[in-house]
Amino acid sequence: MLLWVAEYLQQYASVFNVFQYLTLRGILGVLTSLLIAFIIGPKMIERLSYHQIGQSVRDDGPQSHLSKAGTPTMGGALILVAIFVSTLLWADLSNRYVWVVMAVTFIFGAVGWVDDYRKVVRRNSKGLPAKWKYFWQSVGGLGAALFLYCTAETPAETQLMVPFFKDIQIDLGWFYVVLGYFVIVGTSNAVNLTDGLDGLAILPTVMVGGALGVFAYVTGHFQFAQYLQYPYLSGAGELIIICGSLVGAGLGFLWFNTYPAQVFMGDVGALSLGAVLGVIALITRQEIVLFIMGGVFVMETVSVILQVGSYKLTGRRIFRMAPIHHHFELKGWAEPKVIVRFWIITVILVLIGLATLKLR
Repeated sequence: MLLWVAEYLQQYASVFNVFQYLTLRGILGVLTSLLIAFIIGPKMIERLSYHQIGQSVRDDGPQSHLSKAGTPTMGGALILVAIFVSTLLWADLSNRYVWVVMAVTFIFGAVGWVDDYRKVVRRNSKGLPAKWKYFWQSVGGLGAALFLYCTAETPAETQLMVPFFKDIQIDLGWFYVVLGYFVIVGTSNAVNLTDGLDGLAILPTVMVGGALGVFAYVTGHFQFAQYLQYPYLSGAGELIIICGSLVGAGLGFLWFNTYPAQVFMGDVGALSLGAVLGVIALITRQEIVLFIMGGVFVMETVSVILQVGSYKLTGRRIFRMAPIHHHFELKGWAEPKVIVRFWIITVILVLIGLATLKLR
């Protein structure tokens, strides 16, 4: 929105040309969403507490979590408001990639909001029935993948890039839609499973989102893409605004979500943020790199799959509790220790992911 204003004002003062630079608007996106989160965060937490929209805690979980009962949840709405406002202010609203990501964010956020609302307001422990949750997630994931496939202008937009190998680009054809569905829906649910400790999910999301912003900038910049031997994707660079907004909003939320948390993000935040990471990775052709950088999300998801599979097949559990962060808690690790160590793992994995920019 402000980009259009700046373009109009260029005819009166050349200084407004500076807003054409993606890097500046990306930084402004970070600062704007961070400021919004700081401003509306305390008021939102107060309102959630007033309406008794609090977290319920499993009796069979770590005993240290019982004190968390009643902590305001659905705080992910704070993140989404900050992302939407910041993106609408600084992004090029004529860019199709921007609207795809925003649509996915809205759909998955709505699914999460309904699930949270039924759980904490209507006191329905099951929340949104699983079949309906996955149905609407599928609508969002398949819809985005189909749109991107049908509007692709170059073969590179639907090819699978293999990290560390610059000459391996696999033509996916219609399988691109299938891959897109699993990347978006899978990442959404993986982040949701990770969101079980104070700040555990949000900082890895911020780090991965920031790294994807770097990939978006490179693939959308003709000279950089040519130098690093990446396929050039016209318009992809604009996603740095959304990535920057995610980083700022996530850090602002972490201010209130860090241990001991004043608010939890709930499904409204976790499902939508995971979907954002998935669709941006899909657009920038970094699905495999997302799998690497989001290793913590993958580990959490695999631990649940293994636990459920083992119990159904053998009647035995592999972990003391799944997702795996609860396993380490039950082994005696303090919650902050689990959180920070998972953060450290994410830092390492994100650096490995970023190394694929040059090591090819």
